[in-house]
Amino acid sequence: MLTVDVAVVSGLVYGASGQRLDVYRPATALAASPVVLLWHGRGPEERDVLAPLARGAASLGVVCFVPDWRPDADDSGRTHLRESAMFVQQNAAEFGGDTGRITLAGWSLGSKAAVAAAMDPCALDDWRPQAVVGIAGGYTRPEPLTGRAPIDKLTRADQSLPVIPVWLIHGSTDPVVDVQQSRQLHAALQHRGWPTSLYEPDTDHAGVIMTEYDPESRRCRPSHAEHAVRAGSQTAHLLARAANSAPRAC
Repeated sequence: MLTVDVAVVSGLVYGASGQRLDVYRPATALAASPVVLLWHGRGPEERDVLAPLARGAASLGVVCFVPDWRPDADDSGRTHLRESAMFVQQNAAEFGGDTGRITLAGWSLGSKAAVAAAMDPCALDDWRPQAVVGIAGGYTRPEPLTGRAPIDKLTRADQSLPVIPVWLIHGSTDPVVDVQQSRQLHAALQHRGWPTSLYEPDTDHAGVIMTEYDPESRRCRPSHAEHAVRAGSQTAHLLARAANSAPRAC
């Protein structure tokens, strides 16, 4: 894929709760671009952590929305996640996005929620994305949107529910969330006949989004380590591939 210059709009309020998001988009585009809504992990209001990945995806022609949300809220962040999805559906076109091609992605805890949204139409007010990308997620414990484990939701999903592609990527040396979590979900998706793929770059939990963990600040920061740049670039390309695989709106 060819890369393009990226424009960034920062700090937009996206819902009644007052949380903010950033938009990364191609600086020039001849047609509406596919959209990715990208949720961060367990740390509250850490949209900046995903900046390197979002910029990488946007350079590949994707309009990428990255909201803050608070997993430590009384409802575990469910309201924020739902508000961000509604904002993107209603406003993506304003930023050059194709509202008929919205991919939902998440990292770590955000990945759990994104995968759950693929399996339960009620999770996001009867809206489902065109594709889902799960990045270094754990899928055997409850997630914020529905309060259930995604792997359990899959086994109980309505057989008549239209399946959507689920793309998974997980660092093979992840010490925070075992890569077996993604392998287990991948196998379960295959067993149920869902289109799915799994990639395992040689990196850790932070490296898969082109970052490294800083113990002093207790958050991830951009990394120039070879393994992180390589794996983060692979994740950005995966986001772009997933987004472009969605059918164009009529």
